Amino acid sequence: MTLRGDHLIVGSGIAALRAAVDLADAGLVIILTKASSEEGSTGYAQGGIAAAVGPDDSLELHAADTLAAGDGLSDPDAVRVLVEDGRRLVLELVDWGARFDRDATGDLARAREGAHSVRRVLHARDTTGREINRVLWQRVASRPSVRVLEHACAVEAIVEHGRCAGMRYLDERGALVPVLARATLLATGGAARVYRESTNPEVATGDGVAIAWRAGVRVADLEFVQFHPTVLDAPGAPRFLLSEALRGEGAYLLNAAGERFLARADPDGELAPRDRVARAIAREIERTGQPVCLSLGHLESGFVHERFPGISAVCRRAGLDLARDPVPIGPAAHYFMGGVETDLDGRTSMAGLFAAGEVACTRVHGANRLASNSLLEGLVFGARAARAMRVWAADPASRPPEAAAGRPVRRGEARLPLDEGEIADLMWRRVGLFRDGEGLGEAVRALDTTWAAFAPDLVEGAVLDAAGWRGLSRLVVGRLVARAALRRRESRGAHFRSDFPGRDDIHWKTHLTDDITEERH
Repeated sequence: MTLRGDHLIVGSGIAALRAAVDLADAGLVIILTKASSEEGSTGYAQGGIAAAVGPDDSLELHAADTLAAGDGLSDPDAVRVLVEDGRRLVLELVDWGARFDRDATGDLARAREGAHSVRRVLHARDTTGREINRVLWQRVASRPSVRVLEHACAVEAIVEHGRCAGMRYLDERGALVPVLARATLLATGGAARVYRESTNPEVATGDGVAIAWRAGVRVADLEFVQFHPTVLDAPGAPRFLLSEALRGEGAYLLNAAGERFLARADPDGELAPRDRVARAIAREIERTGQPVCLSLGHLESGFVHERFPGISAVCRRAGLDLARDPVPIGPAAHYFMGGVETDLDGRTSMAGLFAAGEVACTRVHGANRLASNSLLEGLVFGARAARAMRVWAADPASRPPEAAAGRPVRRGEARLPLDEGEIADLMWRRVGLFRDGEGLGEAVRALDTTWAAFAPDLVEGAVLDAAGWRGLSRLVVGRLVARAALRRRESRGAHFRSDFPGRDDIHWKTHLTDDITEERH
């Protein structure tokens, strides 16, 4: 069976839903979501969404903070679009009923996070992403032109005559189902599950980047992976993100001696950019051989539990009181600054294929994302991609060919030589927070060998189960990250090379791209 729509959206996070809102009156919209509609990274976003709405703030100041965090690689035009469109679209969310926290005067409450020069982060306690999802789903669910398919894992693009004509997805029975559409949006979120230690939900395996690259679409900046510094690291407890908003409200980072060690490691202390805080924590753990803890014990207990009820509950299940106990923490992979290369309207290097949100690389984040600009990016570029998709879909040439859904299939299932756990462990050990040429070379050789052994099976139409497709995404994305990290012989933002510890603007103030055509040269 072949499904057909005017617009196909892969993903169900903030970028996907904001696009769906604007596409709903322009034909049939089909949304494919890998698991249930609540499982994406947006719902896990705790801290908030940044927007210059306060009297002490401005678009120029928000842009300046974003550019500073990007460590010389953020595109100024992309940043301008982010902060200008972002303020308008965030206030639109408020008009649509988003229940952001308010202060005692009834104004929108604004928090401060690392590398922000003023308080500008709007929040709904510590479940901001869930609240934004609620508002957007309400608007999407009311539109009969939007069809949502859950447990539909997109696995490969349908490409005809050099343009994207849709996607194939794996359904719950393990069958490949083609969906044809005039315009297709990748809004699949991030890829931090490529790493052993991660803050991301299980579904964040980089499917969108892998699908695009395998189809010949250009990707960029994949060496820049943000490692969140404060992730719960208690014995027997699952890894869980402890929002940067905790430090914004005054949390301390303490070593085993109870010292605020960041004061000597970084002039900005606990509110330094994430990459610097994460490396400082890792170095302190290595220096002392003891855990580092996050502490709010100096703050009023009732405020802590009221402001952070979700985090408090998770800590309580781990036997800890967030307001009183030092909470052991460590870094974990969190966010990809790079992804599928797009222009400022979500267009990729392939006609008919668009991308928005964490899967995309607009170059807005540069080498390191400013805290709470992630939800803002999805909101802004999801809306912009929708406008561009409407224009493309109105062109008669965008209609998919009738025969576009065909695919050769080879009998028998194929297996990756490296399993998912081995890939994730290799990435964490060799392509993690600290990198060097020797370790990166080891990772590239291992992943290249695995890809070379498996790629012919794909060409011959190999049949994969859900785990196989998931592993393939991890392999492709991990290999792209490792290759880019080996190429970039400097340290910048989230990319740190111990053998090239300095930033080198003369040779490396540039963006590294990759596409599958490089395999043939």
